[in-house]
Amino acid sequence: MSAHLPRHHRDLRTDRDLRTDRDLRNHGGPRQHGSLGRRRGLRLTALGTALLLAAGACSFGEPDPDPAGRPPNLPTPSAGASQSGAAEVTVTEIATGLQVPWGVAFLPDGGALVTERDTARILQVGPESDADGLRVRTVATLDEVDAAGEGGLMGIAVSPGYERDQTVYIYYSTERDNRIARLRLGGEPEPIVTGIPLSGIHNGGRLGFGPDGFLYASTGDASERGLAQDPASLGGKILRMTGAGKPAKGNPTAGSLVWSLGHRNVQGFAWDADGRMYATEFGQNTWDEVNLIKRGGNYGWPQVEGIGSGGGEFVDPIVQWGTSEASCSGAAMLERHFLAACLRGERIWMVETTAQGGVLGQPQELLTGEYGRLRTVVAAPDGSIWLTTSNHDGRGTPQPGDDRILRLVFGDSGTGRS
Repeated sequence: MSAHLPRHHRDLRTDRDLRTDRDLRNHGGPRQHGSLGRRRGLRLTALGTALLLAAGACSFGEPDPDPAGRPPNLPTPSAGASQSGAAEVTVTEIATGLQVPWGVAFLPDGGALVTERDTARILQVGPESDADGLRVRTVATLDEVDAAGEGGLMGIAVSPGYERDQTVYIYYSTERDNRIARLRLGGEPEPIVTGIPLSGIHNGGRLGFGPDGFLYASTGDASERGLAQDPASLGGKILRMTGAGKPAKGNPTAGSLVWSLGHRNVQGFAWDADGRMYATEFGQNTWDEVNLIKRGGNYGWPQVEGIGSGGGEFVDPIVQWGTSEASCSGAAMLERHFLAACLRGERIWMVETTAQGGVLGQPQELLTGEYGRLRTVVAAPDGSIWLTTSNHDGRGTPQPGDDRILRLVFGDSGTGRS
């Protein structure tokens, strides 16, 4: 069992100060970059070559009109639409000057709530806009958050009944633990799950409501490897609960929040149209993973990293990469394509899945090295993809404008609604 790492507090001077006094696992050195102008350009690669999306295999197109009303006034794309084989991708900067944007969740009006890990702020991005694009404003700052190491204010999810209950859910670190709370903006957090193991690293932190209406949360092993296999611990798990934080009906063990176990540090998950759940997984030194999450599944950590020996005791990943080209955090589904936003790998991996939950062909890489460390990727209500950078997290090399939120549109015209 590895030692429990201490949490070293950072000096939170102002919202725009770079935090560097951390005791973190070395997961890659400073990124190499060219000029800012080059970074704003769009480069698509597919295992070292141009990204090719076969015609008919991926019917990306102009998103349907937003049922909420007129499209937002988005800024001009930072680079012209780039023709790449049968598909175009347009990248637009939605917001700049942020500090480690971690979670993104959309409101019924089309705006989004964005958490900043280190400042403990919740921002609202849009739907209002002006000549510069979508409006960004602070709607909450949480005093209870203890931002240290990889901890802080992380995941956020909007209640499925938000128009009625005005409630959001947040995952955050305190001085004692990681916890999940429900919150009405302008009010105080109401903790619903406490005692999630805490450390300077491996705190998990993603939240999301599944197609079954229950709230899912990912937790890390908090640098204590044995917790992942301990069914009595909340560490190293995916949890499934009601909106009150109680174990959901149908969980593998009655009275337990645990949906799956044997995880090292899951920071991203998403569901396909058939209700299958996929998740990213940080490996240690060899393999990072994408897993198809099954009820009661044991994913093997710490006994197994990556694909195992085939003994059947643990669930193997459907995809694995070396840690230097992955270390993926956030996840999203775009039709049959699973998207993973990678920190050390500084790219999006796109994995085409099958109707049975397998993988079709080879994963494709996008935006490699263009915007630095990528933290969160989410599907927006209008059919576009939102992506956040994480260059102020102590392991990146921030450029003017970092951190930022990017909007990606896939389609024949590449222009979408921008």
